[in-house]
Amino acid sequence: MLVHIMNDDPVLGEMEAMPGPQDTLIVVKNPRRRDGKDLPYLEANVSTVAWPLIRVNFIEIMPTGEEEEIITFIRE
Repeated sequence: MLVHIMNDDPVLGEMEAMPGPQDTLIVVKNPRRRDGKDLPYLEANVSTVAWPLIRVNFIEIMPTGEEEEIITFIRE
């Protein structure tokens, strides 16, 4: 998933579950830039980050490897 944070570059990472309506934080595992490089404002050994949802503009959900391999049948 790709998290778009206000006034910052998007952050690529993984989440265990989508935040619910009662949540105030988003927890991202293995945060990195789109190109895979480390985020300059995090320490090198950080593996999980929590951002307040008020700072998040939107979240893009990327398909997993399993979802990409699903074969559907098309009627012609």
